This record gives sequence, structure tokens and C-alpha cells, in this order.
Amino acid sequence: MTGGPAPAPLSVGVGARRGVPESEVLDLITAALTAAGWPARPVAALATVTARADEPGLAGAARRLGIPLRAFPAAALAAVRVPRPSAAVADAVGTPSVAEAAALLAAGPDAELVAGKRTSARPGRPARATCALAAPRTTAPRTTAPPPRTTALPPSALPAATPGTKETP
Repeated sequence: MTGGPAPAPLSVGVGARRGVPESEVLDLITAALTAAGWPARPVAALATVTARADEPGLAGAARRLGIPLRAFPAAALAAVRVPRPSAAVADAVGTPSVAEAAALLAAGPDAELVAGKRTSARPGRPARATCALAAPRTTAPRTTAPPPRTTALPPSALPAATPGTKETP
């Protein structure tokens, strides 16, 4: 048997301007997953604010990914602590965060951000979408490189405990 248990699916929170194309949302999600090192990681849901749940670009992206589009009221999103709140977003939709807060709510009560907010901005074109990735805390992948592989030493190669010292795992 190789590896450990399958990683928990990620939740993708997406904030978007009206009229954002499906392709821009999909490209942004793909870029976020790839940059985080999980291009094939399962995604459980695409989440957003209720005010944008009717956006064809968001609904189409969720449909293409084969995942549900979950919508949260602005008040629920506003209650979530996030690292990068935005006054402009609060003015537009009534919450200082959509992408990060929606990802966290969709991933569950013990969730953590595993990739912070990123935008779909490209040279010469303003961003029309943002996204963030979250997973349950107990199974959240690290956003840093894993430790180097080591070979397990047989018990006979380990130093003996010195009397009066405390061993730590």
C-alpha cells in the first residue's frame, strides 16, 4: 500500500464581478490549485455569496467541475475572520470577504485556508474574480514543501534513553 488516506476534498471560494465569464473562473481555479501544488486534488464545492449565486459564469464553472455551487448570505460571510478583508467588497456585496470566507464556510467548522485569495487579473485586464482554497483543519494540506523523505532507522540504531530524561515523540 502506498501513501496514506486520500486527502480531503478542498472547497473553493469564489468572489466575482457581475458578468464574469465561466472560462475566467475555471482558469482562476485551475491556476490556484496548480500554484498550491494540487492540480488533481478533489474539489468538493464552489462557494460564493448569495448575491452572486445566479451568475452564469459561477454556475457554469461549478457545472463543468461537476460540483455543487454553494451560496452563503453576506451576513454569514461577514462573521468569518479572514486575513485579507476588503472595504470595496464590503461596499459591493455587504461582506468584506467572499472568496476566503466562502471557502472556509464550505469546508466546515474546523476549516483553514490552505491557499489564500488570488485574483484573475492579467496584464491589461482587471480582475473579475478572486478565489481561495480551504480544507478541514485535521486534513488540510500544507502550503509549504513537505519535509524531505527519511529512511526509518531500526530500533537497534536508535540511542538508548538516558535514565531521568523524558522521551518525546
